[in-house]
Amino acid sequence: MKLPESVPTQLFINGEWRDASGGGQFAVEDPATSEVLAEVADATAADAMAALDAAAEAQESWARTAPRTRAELLRAGFEAITDRAEEFATVMTLEMGKPLAEARGEVAYGAEFLRWFSEEAARIHGRYSPAPDGVQRMLVTKRPVGPSLLITPWNFPLAMATRKSAPALAAGCTMVIKPAALTPLTTLLYTSVMAEAGVPAGVINVIPTRRSGATTEPLFADPRLRKLSFTGSTEVGRVLLRQASDNVLRTSMELGGNAPLLVFDDADLDVAVTGAFNAKLRNGGEACTAANRIYVQAGIAEEFTRRLAERIGSVQVGHGIDDGTQLGPVIDADARERIDGLVRDAVADGSRVLAGGSALDRPGYFYAPTVLADVPAGARVMTEEIFGPVAPVATFATEDEAVALANSTPFGLISYVFTTDLSRSLRLAERIETGMLAVNSGVISNPAAPFGGVKQSGLGREGSAEGIEEYLETVYVGIADPYAR
Repeated sequence: MKLPESVPTQLFINGEWRDASGGGQFAVEDPATSEVLAEVADATAADAMAALDAAAEAQESWARTAPRTRAELLRAGFEAITDRAEEFATVMTLEMGKPLAEARGEVAYGAEFLRWFSEEAARIHGRYSPAPDGVQRMLVTKRPVGPSLLITPWNFPLAMATRKSAPALAAGCTMVIKPAALTPLTTLLYTSVMAEAGVPAGVINVIPTRRSGATTEPLFADPRLRKLSFTGSTEVGRVLLRQASDNVLRTSMELGGNAPLLVFDDADLDVAVTGAFNAKLRNGGEACTAANRIYVQAGIAEEFTRRLAERIGSVQVGHGIDDGTQLGPVIDADARERIDGLVRDAVADGSRVLAGGSALDRPGYFYAPTVLADVPAGARVMTEEIFGPVAPVATFATEDEAVALANSTPFGLISYVFTTDLSRSLRLAERIETGMLAVNSGVISNPAAPFGGVKQSGLGREGSAEGIEEYLETVYVGIADPYAR
């Protein structure tokens, strides 16, 4: 299937589509076939600086734009994406590999950030009060942070672009977006829609590139850049934090995960199996929120694992465009090889394969949906982020052991708990080191909820009322007592 002709393939700087300054391009592949979908302009450091020039030039005007005007532009973007949902879904399926049904879900989820933050734009509040000593009046207000660099990952190409750009736009910040080289096309289409909706020149600038570090490095040295928002690996996040420290940039970092999923012996097994299936295979397992380690209380472990293996083993694998496909390819050959290495190591350590367990011999980058049982605690598949359709299962005996296992990682993005005991749910919410906790559910991401983690899973929150605060500075104004003579 061909890419829709409406998808741009150039850079977008200061309201214009343009080629890269060096004339370079890079290929974007369909991971289901390994065929080239498009050649996209490959931005250079000079292009990145031109994008920052445009963002800096537009910043004052955009910050002064009435909140209601910003809100209406966001709302127009929401409606345009919703109207063109099938087009966006097709592009995402072609460049990322997820089935069309999941891509349609991402369109709805991604568009909702525009609607949510259109409603938040006019609700940026401050306060006024007398100082405790009565000598002054205290005025506290908010203003936009300023030009922002938004670096998005490949796995949710629309939702990550909207989750970062919508609050920035609502707050009055201009931006430079650097989409992932593996999936830049959805972001370029999104940018086109927002430009058509009326977002002024210079407010959104997009610089796809296959040389991310070299292209964006000069931006960190420029004092006009005031904010970095990054979603990606913890390893890259550490590098960016060091770069951001020189100019003390505001940062939002959504980094790696190693999500535990705990199933207690009082859980409803139907709910738990469905929840584990969804938490593991949503987006083909290529999500920082994917259940990475499944721990089941010993008394129900055999039954739970058998049912999960039956469910996962029956998944229909194929090109995401095809009807009936439930699982598409992983993103590239390197990802498939890494996943296979994790599985082979787990088997060598004594794990049993109950479903899948190998790459599929077909064009593209497919890996069979896999369930492993009796996985040792130290196996790499339990300590490293899998980012693929592999579900490793181990057992625990007590609640205290389950908590210790859940917390035995430097990461803390999301955790999953299945139990019918409300008191236990509340205890675990206080004991598990996590930024988000899903209780009896395999999917809880919502634009109205704060998304983010603790420990090495990141800094800050996206979505909800907290999301816009990441793009606002707090300003205190001390005013002399108006009654003083």
